[in-house]
Amino acid sequence: MVLYKSTDIIDTLERRLYDHASTQTSRQPSDRIAIIAIDDQSIANIGRWPWPRDVHAELIDKLAAAKAKTVVHTAFFFEPQTDRGLAHIRKIKEALGEASPAATQLIVEAEQALDTDAKLAASIQKAGNVLVPSVFRLGEPQGKPDKPLSAAVLKSAIDENEAFSLPSVSAQQPIDLIGNAAAGIGHLNLDSDRDGTVRRDPLLVNYYGKAVPSMALLAAAKSLNLSPADIKLNVGDSVQIGKLRVKTDEAARVLPQFYRGTGDKQPFAIDSFYDVISGKIPASKYADKIVLVGATATGVGDPTPVPGNPAATPVEMMAHVTSSILSEHFIVQPSWSVLAGLGAFLLVAAYIIALLPRLSAGMAGAVTAALFLLLVGAEYGLLSSASLWIPLVYPATLLLIGHVALTTKRFLVTEAGKQKSDEESAETNRMMGLALQGQGQLDMAFDRFRRVPMGDEVMANMYNLALDFERKRQFNKAQAVYEHMAAFNPKYKDLQSKLNRAKNLSETVILGGGGAHPGGTMLLDGGAVEKPMLGRYQVEKELGKGAMGIVYQGRDPKIGRVVAIKTMALAQEFDGDELADARERFFREAETAGRLQHQNIVTIFDAGEEHDLAYIAMEFLKGRDLADHCRDGNLLPAPKVLSIVARVAEALAYAHRQNVVHRDIKPANIMYEPEADVVKVTDFGIARITDSSKTKTGLVLGTPSFMSPEQIAGKKVDGRSDLYSLGVMLYQMLTGVLPFRGDSMAELMYKIANEEAPDLKVVRPQLPERLAQVVARALAKKPDLRYADGEEFARDLREVIAILGGAPAPAAASPAAAAPAPAGGEGDKTVAFRAPAPVADAEKTVVMGADNAFVTSQRQPGEPGYDAGENDGLPGQAGQEP
Repeated sequence: MVLYKSTDIIDTLERRLYDHASTQTSRQPSDRIAIIAIDDQSIANIGRWPWPRDVHAELIDKLAAAKAKTVVHTAFFFEPQTDRGLAHIRKIKEALGEASPAATQLIVEAEQALDTDAKLAASIQKAGNVLVPSVFRLGEPQGKPDKPLSAAVLKSAIDENEAFSLPSVSAQQPIDLIGNAAAGIGHLNLDSDRDGTVRRDPLLVNYYGKAVPSMALLAAAKSLNLSPADIKLNVGDSVQIGKLRVKTDEAARVLPQFYRGTGDKQPFAIDSFYDVISGKIPASKYADKIVLVGATATGVGDPTPVPGNPAATPVEMMAHVTSSILSEHFIVQPSWSVLAGLGAFLLVAAYIIALLPRLSAGMAGAVTAALFLLLVGAEYGLLSSASLWIPLVYPATLLLIGHVALTTKRFLVTEAGKQKSDEESAETNRMMGLALQGQGQLDMAFDRFRRVPMGDEVMANMYNLALDFERKRQFNKAQAVYEHMAAFNPKYKDLQSKLNRAKNLSETVILGGGGAHPGGTMLLDGGAVEKPMLGRYQVEKELGKGAMGIVYQGRDPKIGRVVAIKTMALAQEFDGDELADARERFFREAETAGRLQHQNIVTIFDAGEEHDLAYIAMEFLKGRDLADHCRDGNLLPAPKVLSIVARVAEALAYAHRQNVVHRDIKPANIMYEPEADVVKVTDFGIARITDSSKTKTGLVLGTPSFMSPEQIAGKKVDGRSDLYSLGVMLYQMLTGVLPFRGDSMAELMYKIANEEAPDLKVVRPQLPERLAQVVARALAKKPDLRYADGEEFARDLREVIAILGGAPAPAAASPAAAAPAPAGGEGDKTVAFRAPAPVADAEKTVVMGADNAFVTSQRQPGEPGYDAGENDGLPGQAGQEP
């Protein structure tokens, strides 16, 4: 009872069960209802919202001509929409008087052209079946209204003084010109539950004794040739229109049926406003139908969660409610449901008190499980099959809590044995930690020590562990150990000074040899730190770590350029012949990436080796990678996606002409700065030269979900493999899902190698067929069937952009030829490349990380995205490579 009264947990579980069960029904929506959406496509073609009202008039004229039964327009017409020139035209008309009939006629025509409110009112008046909305602020009235209902609203209102409707204190009404022309005015108020989901619809809103019907109720009545006078109120029970009886609660709220779609098909057909007025969809389609006109565009139609749909727009909700009224499809909570819930509660209480203590553990578990399934199953079955709602989650929850409480009490006698076991486990973990520390596995040792309850002995062990981290110059990890200790005893030895020193050093960079080394970090008086140099670059801070190296933020002090420096401690990883081979491969990577001079490829400035560190200095990029724009709910507009991918395709075309294959094209390797609309392909770190003089066998490198079939098979790959990966990225950015997913690496690789990619239009049917063809060609299994080069891919994408009506993607400029530039600085070995203009602003940036790791300055260690990879459609946690 305390849990029920003090939290929303049980009600939340009840609502979740209701949402799922109530939509698992065989009921079908009415085929008399159609939706015309003011969607993103319409706004892109017609112009910014709000539109001139003669645009709405044009649609109403078409629907009237097609003999639509009822038109429900949900746009607000609360304020006049007067052109600035209209007042001047009327003054000129008044001044001219009857002086010149020809001039007066021109003035009259100009006045009519500019008065869009009058045009809309005329169209509504002529149609004779158009309903428009009003909106009320709900609440208990304290006095008299500030403003009475207009005569137009009163025509649709019903006398109601028995508190059988939601009270309101103020109203927003259509302007008189439009309201008087309308066939009816209904309210457009929503009534959401505590979790923000709309499950009930208020059929009436009471404004000082006048009940205004909802738009859905008014639309249903109008479609049956009934007027508001034909709406009868059965107080506390139902609302009746004609022969239809709508079961409600005591506040005239109905639980409508929210229909579920089939597959990718929505419950109600939704057509674009622009397609209808442009004639692409014939208006005759809406003959004798109830046509609901409303906004679904981003930023215009605010989505609200409803059962079965986490983001339904108001016009879609109205379609469900209207269909429920016309078909008498309601969820009914009968008056005896309270008694049924009380009976279930008493049954559970009797079981817990009288029977459960007498049963064995196994039998008790079986009986409790059976009762729980009976309660939950009964509620679910009644909702899904009979549309009856009997809330039984509360007694079901009580059953589980009571079972757990009694079972726990039963086994409390074993607590002493458990405590002894815990002590033995703690000592085992401590000894394991000491053993791992002795083997140099400090991270694993820290993990073991953290499992041990804190005490003086463990504090001493952790203190020595932190010193070992300091000796390895891993000051951020030493800081973590000190902070863990400080939570237990901040006054232990010199813990505070050690913690401050570790914090200071963890924010700096340790390079090369010891503290006396010219490239090392120097501690100065007062705890300040002298920043080290790497070649000609002053190292500012560490940005992130990859599997084989560290990425730093640096600055060229001579010209003030901010750079990202990718490093690898070759001498610590290799020795002998392996060291020579690793050094050669490192600088070959730098040479490969450095000769790619293209506006959409990250620029390499130079490379060198100093203080036992090999490094590459590269462009410091603003913006973020595209990984965040691959999830449903955060997708970019289709034209923007095509623009980005077209530029990536051109960048790859350029790289392929230089005999360089990227091998790891994915959203995390494409940087995008939306304000400047800049796209950069990063991390050619696993690219290799594909000249015929090199090895003929390919190497399986890359991110599994984005790898081509030939790359999966370990065959020799060329630029068409990159274009396949780009096609996968395009598919994911358009749909929010990967074309191939699997529960294991083997299943994923099998699907990539053998199964055709799903049709793009199955996932997003609103996209053009031409775009689906482009994606299908990019994802062809055989390289010969794909695009021959990135230029061709980009051209087709720009054709689709033109079809979508988006701005054309910027064409790539001719890349400058790579030319050597003086390296400068001091290094044992340096390779330099031509550099673009300096990057001035280093805030909020993402840079290329070591070995395909990307790090953003806005992400911290331990957060998702730090040293992040891809989930690849495989089970696992964010930021982990499978």
